Amino acid sequence: MKTIGLIGGMSWESTVTYYQIINKTIKEQLGGFHSAKCILYSVDFHEIEALQTAGEWEKSGDIMVQAALSLERAGADFIVICTNTMHKVVGQMEKEIHIPVLHIAEATAEVLISNRINKAALLGTKYTMEQDFYKSRLTAKGIEVVIPDSQGIEFVNNTIYKELCLGILSESSRTKLLNLIDSIAAQGAQGVILGCTEIGLLIHQKDTKVPLFDTTLIHAQKAARNSIGI
Repeated sequence: MKTIGLIGGMSWESTVTYYQIINKTIKEQLGGFHSAKCILYSVDFHEIEALQTAGEWEKSGDIMVQAALSLERAGADFIVICTNTMHKVVGQMEKEIHIPVLHIAEATAEVLISNRINKAALLGTKYTMEQDFYKSRLTAKGIEVVIPDSQGIEFVNNTIYKELCLGILSESSRTKLLNLIDSIAAQGAQGVILGCTEIGLLIHQKDTKVPLFDTTLIHAQKAARNSIGI
């Protein structure tokens, strides 16, 4: 079994979900008392968020590089970044480390393709929705990506940073988010990518008929399977 190096804390609420899913998947596959070999480096999200807001991506990347190097030295075989947005700095990380990064967008693209999804809506932070570092990984696989309008982007981003990352689960925000999903689906999206690891804390597949693709679940399950070579 390979050792998974987790970079978490962004936010810690969704990192908990990663740990649960990874271990549950390992147990389902191997049975008995099996659990995952993993090492967690949890950053202080206050520092990361401040650098995101200031547009200081290289400095935030430096923090991620140091976390990855620490995990590599500790014996991790590959890196899992427990958040979507900070995959923006994967290129910076890969220049400094000698073990692979399991990219969340690549894992998501595999699942979308297996479900014959050609056009998907992407919900996440404004950085993930508006910038190309994430969407380009999907479009390279032939998946058309659509995002909300400016008002929708602002709503989703505020829900993430002002509520979900602080552990606040609002029924009002859940309702508005589901309405947004319905409106995007009506425009032709075959499914919706929950492209922030916190969104899956608020809404679930049982809440809507629109197919949801929770990147936390997809990424964590991929990490577990990767660790045992399946």
